[in-house]
Amino acid sequence: MMFRPMRRFGQQLPPEECEAILQSEKRGVLAVLGDDGYPYTVPLDFLYADGKIYFHGAHEGHKIDALARCDKASFCVTDGGEAREGDWALWFRSVVAFGRVRMLTDREETIALARALALKYYPTPDGVEEEIEKAGSRVRVLEMTVEHLTGKRVHEK
Repeated sequence: MMFRPMRRFGQQLPPEECEAILQSEKRGVLAVLGDDGYPYTVPLDFLYADGKIYFHGAHEGHKIDALARCDKASFCVTDGGEAREGDWALWFRSVVAFGRVRMLTDREETIALARALALKYYPTPDGVEEEIEKAGSRVRVLEMTVEHLTGKRVHEK
């Protein structure tokens, strides 16, 4: 697949800055091909590691059904933005990842990645272990292998 080059290449972020945003930000929006050809987007917590993005969720639902039909997806993350003195418009950075998503089936791998994902969000490791003990049997982890990554610096005007 040949991905399109960025049209506004002067605003393009270098790959290392894109990865830093994926490492530091907490939420993004996953886009999949939903029912009847409609795009379906859902905001998600995520973990970025080694060129892959991990999400957690239930074993069934719209997202799972859509990915079972078509494993191609995109994922968009924006940073919090910055207001500069004397400027009403916000400056922010965004990253869009394109790739394929697979549903992990190995239980040990699933729990290990669910733990790593939770450690990004929970205030204490003990809270993570309590949640895994309580809900670990019901969690599903999805893995997106990033095939194309772009980032852009935007000044809203």
